[in-house]
Amino acid sequence: MVGVVMLVLMGVNPIIAFGALLNGAFGNKFALANTVVKATPILFVGLGICISFRAGALNIGGEGQLVVGGLASISIALAIPEWPGWMVITLACLGGMIAGAIWGGIAGVLKAYFKVNEVLSTIMLNYIAVYLMTFLIHGVLMDPKQRESGSFIPETARIARSCDLPRLIPTRAHLGIVIAIVLAFAVYLFLWRTTIGFRLRMVGKSPRASLNAGVNVKSYTILALLLGGAFAGLGGAVEILGTRYNMFTDSSMSCFTSSAGFNGIVAALFGQLHPIGAIPASFLLGALLSGAQKMQRVVQVPSALIGTLNGLIVLFVVGSEVIRRRLSSRAELSAEKEADFKRPDDSDFEESGQDGEDGKQ
Repeated sequence: MVGVVMLVLMGVNPIIAFGALLNGAFGNKFALANTVVKATPILFVGLGICISFRAGALNIGGEGQLVVGGLASISIALAIPEWPGWMVITLACLGGMIAGAIWGGIAGVLKAYFKVNEVLSTIMLNYIAVYLMTFLIHGVLMDPKQRESGSFIPETARIARSCDLPRLIPTRAHLGIVIAIVLAFAVYLFLWRTTIGFRLRMVGKSPRASLNAGVNVKSYTILALLLGGAFAGLGGAVEILGTRYNMFTDSSMSCFTSSAGFNGIVAALFGQLHPIGAIPASFLLGALLSGAQKMQRVVQVPSALIGTLNGLIVLFVVGSEVIRRRLSSRAELSAEKEADFKRPDDSDFEESGQDGEDGKQ
C-alpha cells in the first residue's frame, strides 16, 4: 500500500506498474526462471541468517561471505578442470562453504573472546572480501586470454562446462534452488529437533541463563556465525556454478552479489527467522528484483524503487514484531490483574467464620 502511494506521488498508474512487475516476475517460464535464479542466493544467505540471529549473533556479513565462497569455488573449479564434473561441483561447493564459514568464524571469535560487536566486524569483513576479490581477479585469477590480448579486463576464465549445475528446465533455473529448499528443511530439523539447535536458540534467548545451565556460550556463538557463513559461502559457490560460470569485478560489492547478502537478511526477517518461512520470503524478493526491470521499462520508474520497497518490508516486519510483543505483554498484565481481582482475600475467610490464618493456608 505504501508502494502504491509512492507510485501515485511519482505520477505513475500503480495498476500498470504492479501489473508490469508481476508480468516480469511470473509472465512466462523464462521470467519465472529468472525469479528463481535471483531467489536462490537470497535463500542460502537467509538460512544462515536464521541460524545466527536465532543464536543472538547479528550477522550482517552475507555479502562478504558470498564473495569468499565464490572465490573459493571458482579457484577450485579452475584448478582441476579435467576432473569429473560431479566431483568438481562437490569440491567447489565444499570449498565455498569452508571459505564462508571461516569468514563468519572470524567475527565469531572476535565477538566471543574480544567482545567486538559482530555488526561492525561483519560489515568491515564485507569490504575486506571485496578488496580481496579485486586483488585476486586483477592478479592470479585473471583470465590468461586477457593477459595475452593485453586488454586486462578484470575477469576470470570460464569454468569447464562439465562443472555447470544441471538445469531443471531449458531456462536459467538450475539445481541450486532444489539444494536450497532441501537445506531449509534440514535447518528446521537442526534448530528444533537437535540438542545443538536447542542450545543455539537457548543462547540467543538468554546467554546468562545458558551459561548458568552449563552451556558454553562462546563456543555456540562462534558456531552460529560459522554456520551462517557456511550457508552464505555455499550460496556464492552455487552462484558461480549455476548462474555466472566466471567471476568479474568492478571493485564494488554488488557486482557479484547483486545485494543478495543484504536481501537475505530481509528474507530471514520476513520469514520470522524460520527457515521454512524464508523460502516464500526469498521468492517474494526474487520476484521483486526480477519484475523491477520490466516495471522500469514499462512505466519509466527507477529500479531503485524496489530497493525502497525492500527497506519498507524490513521496517514493517520489525515494527510489527515490536507491536506484537507490546500487545502480548499487555495481555499478560491484564490476565494477571484479572486473576488478582478474582482471588479471595482474608476478609472473605473471616466473614465465613474461618480463622484468617487457616483461610490463608
